[in-house]
Amino acid sequence: MDEQALLGLNPNADARYRQRAMAYFEQLKESQDAWEVCAEALAKGIYNDDHVKFFCFQVLEHQIKFRHAGLSAVQQQLIRETLMKWLQCQLMNNQPEKPFIRNKAAQVFALTFIMEYLTLWPKFFFDILSLVGLNPHGIDIYLRTLMAIDGEVVDRDILHSPEETRRNTLIKDGMREQCIPHLVESWFQILQTYQQSHPELTCQCLEVVGSYVSWIDLNLIANDRFVNLLLSQLSVEELREEACDCLLEIVNKGMDPVDKTKLVESLCQVLQSAGFFNVEQEEDVDFLAKFSRLVNGMGQSLVLSWTKLAKTGNVKEAADTLQAVEAKVPLLLQLLVHEDDDISANIVGFCYEYLHVLKQVNQSHPALSPQAIMLAVMKKLTYDDEYNFENEGEDEAMFVEYRKQLKMLLDRLAQVSPELLLEAVRRVFTNTMQNWQTAPFMEVEVAIRLLYMLGEALPASHGAHFSGDTAKTSALQDMMRTLVSCSVSSYQHSSVSLEFFETVVRYEKFFLVEPHHIPNVLMAFLDQRGLRHNSPKVRSRVAYLFSRFVKTLHKHMNAFIEDILTRIQDLLELAPPENGFLALLTSDDQLFMFETAGILIVNGESPVERKQALMRSLLLPLMDAFRLLLAKLLQETEEERQAALADSSSLLTGRERPGGRSGEADAEEELLRLHHDHRSQWNERGDGQSG
Repeated sequence: MDEQALLGLNPNADARYRQRAMAYFEQLKESQDAWEVCAEALAKGIYNDDHVKFFCFQVLEHQIKFRHAGLSAVQQQLIRETLMKWLQCQLMNNQPEKPFIRNKAAQVFALTFIMEYLTLWPKFFFDILSLVGLNPHGIDIYLRTLMAIDGEVVDRDILHSPEETRRNTLIKDGMREQCIPHLVESWFQILQTYQQSHPELTCQCLEVVGSYVSWIDLNLIANDRFVNLLLSQLSVEELREEACDCLLEIVNKGMDPVDKTKLVESLCQVLQSAGFFNVEQEEDVDFLAKFSRLVNGMGQSLVLSWTKLAKTGNVKEAADTLQAVEAKVPLLLQLLVHEDDDISANIVGFCYEYLHVLKQVNQSHPALSPQAIMLAVMKKLTYDDEYNFENEGEDEAMFVEYRKQLKMLLDRLAQVSPELLLEAVRRVFTNTMQNWQTAPFMEVEVAIRLLYMLGEALPASHGAHFSGDTAKTSALQDMMRTLVSCSVSSYQHSSVSLEFFETVVRYEKFFLVEPHHIPNVLMAFLDQRGLRHNSPKVRSRVAYLFSRFVKTLHKHMNAFIEDILTRIQDLLELAPPENGFLALLTSDDQLFMFETAGILIVNGESPVERKQALMRSLLLPLMDAFRLLLAKLLQETEEERQAALADSSSLLTGRERPGGRSGEADAEEELLRLHHDHRSQWNERGDGQSG
């Protein structure tokens, strides 16, 4: 081999050597027989350098993947012999190869298997197993090869051509007929032999079993001998998580609904008798997260079996399966309400489908289950002390996603028993609002959040929550009346402030029924509770929500228009970028404020002359600021400052104006004329790209 070129394989080699290595790689790939030196190097263990070993496997991989059909029978035999000799060397080595080399070797073994199993190498697995026996280094390569084969032949996430799909089907059929029972027996021996001395090999083997169980005869795995071994490994700290995943794959295997129910029930009985259902006594949260996924899988499998049996009219089997589902609900609740959100999130799927079953069954079920789930959801919706509202990171994003899952449960609960949900929310909301001054922020926030969520859980056409069903209308009206009159908008926490305004705008049609509450809510929007809140996040969101509130209710605001305009006047001022003044609102937020002001003026009941005066007082300060910005822009030479000034000036014409009435036509025309002059002068300078 070209020793100089091999030096370039080292990541620290200079560019010249790396280029030479790449050229040598291409040469070996394209040559009819030059790759054989790599095969010899691997078979005889000539090189100790890991990068050279990896390189040799890459060359071999290329030959197998792209040129196998063109190789002579002697060359194909050489590849088989090379792999077996390399594997034999591994058995005698004191230390295993680096993981990246073992993975690449497994990939080459797998590719050779795919190319040759059906024709040239039907005894592929027998040859490997007879060579490695129970040697740990050999077993490691064997298990990695099985996972690589799964990736190439079985993995549904990988797209295959029709020809590859046909080939893969033939391979699986051949394996089922010829070698799967022997492979399963080897897995059992590995799991039994190495669970204490080599837990990492045992975990690898559990992963293999989980991957293959979806397409092999389940009876080979789902038997007392194998399942008892897996269950015993649930008690071994290093193995229990992988054993859980393996059991889940067994449970998820497609099968007859009656058989699936029997399988799940037998598994549950053993798990329960072994004490795994005593969730509160388990301190290992990582294991509990896996166990929660397993219970979720068992529960969903039972629901699916019940659905199939109910559709086909198997009354007795369906009833037995439904009873099995019901029996899992106490465990479901323990996991759903667990303080660790990952554990809780992993059981949501089963919970959701169980509620769907309750909706379909329509029989005299005790209200205990939905009510208990409802209380659990309400509890889990609550923020914890560690949530960082000022600097939301990955943990916070995960909780937001988790909340969305809980919302799905709440929506499903509303379908099962809307009256129960409405009453539960009303009780929590009323109790919390009575004591909001002394309650922790998370309790206050979640109480308002529940009221907000009712808007989607109990849908109404076009938001008409306050007409129609008297019980629902009365309850929502009572809660909204309490929300806007109990002064909770003064609570000193940004999450409560945001939830208050979000809820007010969601139920804006409440104010059409009880318009006398509008002044109080307007004040909340306009003072330090809203647009002048100390949190920029709150101010920004409130600017948008205020515009929506005004769009819906402006007809009820005629008496307050001039007062509102006076109070927001300073929020409409343009802050030149260089004056160091930190504006309360961003330029985007200000666009909502201008729109709001325009809506109030245009739709007010004032005479035309008064509207014109109000529009002038709104727009003339903008014109003055625009002239000032234009003058500075034309004098500025620094590109960044030019861009900042241009952005400030574009705010004036950056949003659709609420115009079209004679009252503001003159002022608006003047503003447009100024903007046109600005563009003309700016373009004359040749710098029009920023205008």
